Amino acid sequence: MARQSGDERRKSGGDNEGRIRARNEAKILEVSVRLFSTKGFDGTTISEIAEESGLPKANVYYYFQTKAAIYERLIAEVFDDWDAALRHIRPEREPREAIGDYVREKLESSRRNAAQSRFFAGELLRGGRFLSRGQRQHMRDVTREACAAVEQWIAEGRFPALDPRHFFIMIWATTQFYADFAPVVAATLEVPRLRKADFDDAAEQILKAIHF
Repeated sequence: MARQSGDERRKSGGDNEGRIRARNEAKILEVSVRLFSTKGFDGTTISEIAEESGLPKANVYYYFQTKAAIYERLIAEVFDDWDAALRHIRPEREPREAIGDYVREKLESSRRNAAQSRFFAGELLRGGRFLSRGQRQHMRDVTREACAAVEQWIAEGRFPALDPRHFFIMIWATTQFYADFAPVVAATLEVPRLRKADFDDAAEQILKAIHF
């Protein structure tokens, strides 16, 4: 068997270290978002995060220097999902297709990232004290961009004449409800828990309700 060169060993070691870091960070974030969403920032401790992650407390501090750093990372990931869904809203697209893709992605994000959705809702209800000025401005900027696309559709006669800001608020409220109030939705649908099929059906019903 051929021996690895020094460079190859270093690269292999680096790759392995990167995989371990990614795995442990993901574990810490998965536990943290659940704790933060139920107990809030002040009610959650690093010790709890370490215990439920199955990692030594020192390891948590190795990957995240502070509890706030974990919290801010989770907020940044929510923004990534927000941006990914809004990319569908472009003036050159057909409104029916764009809105359909947007609603479906928002619901799929609610399904896959229910804890993150509840976490972010809790942060906003507590005043959004961990949102940076840049993040607040980013929210305004991307929302204005999406509203501008809808306004262009309206001007071209391709979309009902309405205030796009209220339109997006309605979409956000509807799609987030399936994550933030999942027990209510499940009880209303008379199912023990929500399945992917329920989210898929929700997308179609929402689009029918808004005539798409």
